[in-house]
Amino acid sequence: MQYHDTETRVEIPSMRGMCTDIEWQTRVDLAACYRLIDLFGMSDLISTHISARIPGTEEFLINPYGYLFEEITASSLVKVSIEGEIISRADESLHINPAGYMVHSAVHQGREDAMCVLHTHTRAGAAVAAMECGLLPLNQTGMRFWNATGYHDYEGPVVDLDERARLQKSLGQHNALILRNHGLLTCGPTIAEAFYLMRALERSCQIQIDAMASQTPLRLPSDEVLAKTAHLFDRSVRRAYGMKEWPALLRKLDKIDSSFRH
Repeated sequence: MQYHDTETRVEIPSMRGMCTDIEWQTRVDLAACYRLIDLFGMSDLISTHISARIPGTEEFLINPYGYLFEEITASSLVKVSIEGEIISRADESLHINPAGYMVHSAVHQGREDAMCVLHTHTRAGAAVAAMECGLLPLNQTGMRFWNATGYHDYEGPVVDLDERARLQKSLGQHNALILRNHGLLTCGPTIAEAFYLMRALERSCQIQIDAMASQTPLRLPSDEVLAKTAHLFDRSVRRAYGMKEWPALLRKLDKIDSSFRH
């Protein structure tokens, strides 16, 4: 795979008539997720990625390299195989980032239940990723990640296929992964849940940075309280967090700019 430069944004033809209804819905929701990550301040220019597997297949959708998250539309997303082969795209100028593909293919390959994968390089996320203590359960939002987060040591930019197995081992059955000295990753059975989890993980990191900056002793709940809280956030116990929020988030996007649906 090679990098390609996109000097100007091309006019992207609609993919609506070239895919199934379920693929199109996945495209719309994934494009919305890109816009939301940007809206909530978690994008990094053209770097980092969000991917979503097309239900019933091993193929997944990922962003075209060279486009800002605020530019992503349902039709501009590129469909690739688990081995990185481009299956379909709206225009020949649309290519993918090899490093982004590596991280996402590792999760999709190792976790059949992970329909959506998000990876970010936020300021707070990268800061916590650089801390020996990792993420601390300082508040209710952060407590959901107690004993439910994996850690992966930094090996340099992810370009080697053999790192995929180590990424899979680091993630295990968790839906959150802190990439040491790098950033954050979440996954989930739906795009809505994966996004909600990333927002919660990012907010937990922000709160930790704020609390530690106060230079006062930090108070941690007991292990019993942490276990109880984490258990109550499990999707099998209360509800699948993100699903009720998703329609409202789509309405918010439509008020701002509905072009993601193209």
